[in-house]
Amino acid sequence: MTTPTLDRTVLTAQLTDLETKALEAIAHAADLDSLEQLRVAYLGKKGELSQILALMGKLPASDRPHIGSLANTLKEKLLHTLEERRHTLHSANIAAQLAAESLDVTMPAVFRPQGHIHPLNSTIDRIIDIFVGLGYTVDDGPEMESDYYNFEALNTPADHPARDMQDTFYLPDGNLLRTHTSSVQIRHMELNDPPIRIVAPGRCYRRDTEDATHAAVFHQIEILAIDEGLTFTDLKGTVSTFLAELFGDVPIRFRASYFPFTEPSAEVDVQWQGRWLEVMGCGMVDPAVLKNVGYDPEIYTGFAAGFGVERFAMVLHQIDDIRRFYTSDLRFLRQF
Repeated sequence: MTTPTLDRTVLTAQLTDLETKALEAIAHAADLDSLEQLRVAYLGKKGELSQILALMGKLPASDRPHIGSLANTLKEKLLHTLEERRHTLHSANIAAQLAAESLDVTMPAVFRPQGHIHPLNSTIDRIIDIFVGLGYTVDDGPEMESDYYNFEALNTPADHPARDMQDTFYLPDGNLLRTHTSSVQIRHMELNDPPIRIVAPGRCYRRDTEDATHAAVFHQIEILAIDEGLTFTDLKGTVSTFLAELFGDVPIRFRASYFPFTEPSAEVDVQWQGRWLEVMGCGMVDPAVLKNVGYDPEIYTGFAAGFGVERFAMVLHQIDDIRRFYTSDLRFLRQF
C-alpha cells in the first residue's frame, strides 16, 4: 500500500493562493471574452482547481473531506464572482451602446432653409380650390396629343381658319404638343356620361415669340359643365362667382367673341386698378362638339371657360414680365 506523500496544509495553501489570485484576476477582467478565459483557466476540466483536486489522492483519508469542502466552497465563490462580473461587464456594454446611439436633444438642429411655393403653383392651387368648392372635380390629360383631340374633336378640322390662331409644335409622328387643355374635355366626355363638371389644369405649348406677356410654354386652366338645361346664365353666374372669389368685388363685363368649339362665345374682362383687363374666354359648348363625343345636343347643353395661369398670377402679384416665372431667380421666388 502506497503511503500518502502530501499534507493537507499544502493543498490548503494552494487553494488559498488560487482564491486570492482568481478573485483579483476576475475583478480586473476588461471584457466578457477575458472573463470567459479566466473561467476556463480556473474552473475548467484542465483548470487550476481541477489540478489541485487531482492531488487529493495523495492525502490521508481523514484529510480528504476537509480539502474537498474547501474546494467546493472556493468553486462556488468563484462561480458567484464570475457571474457578478459578467453582469457588470454586460451592463457596461449596453450603457456604452446606448450612449453611442443616443440623440442629444439639447444640441442645435441642422438648419435647412425652407422652400417656397412657386407663384404659378400657388395660383393654380388657389383657382382649383375655388372650383372644387363649386362642385367641380379635377382631371388632366397627356401633354403630347393627337390632332384629333387637340383640334378635330373640338370642331376645328384641318382646313379651319382658327388653326392659324395657334402656332403649333408638331412632332415627326404626326402628333403635337397640346395648345390648350381643351383636349382634356374631349377625353373626359368620351369616358363619362353627363352630368359633368370638371376643372382641367395643365401645361400647354405654342410657338409664340417670347416677350414680356408671351411664352412658348405656359399653363392653362379650363372648366367644363355638361347637363340638361344649362344656359349662358349658368355660365355667367359661375364665371362671376369665380372672379369675385379671386379678385374681390370688382366690375366684370362679357364681350362677344369667337371660338370654334363654343357658340355663343365671349371674352371676360375685369376692372382692375382703374383699367379693364381681359382675363378669360368662355362660351356654350358647340353642338358639334357634343355630337363628336356621343352626346345628344337636343338633350344636353354645356359651357366651357379657359384662361392662362400666368396672366392671373401677373395681375394678382403685380409682376411686369412673364419671363420672371421661368428664370429660377431666387431673389424673385423668395418673395412668395
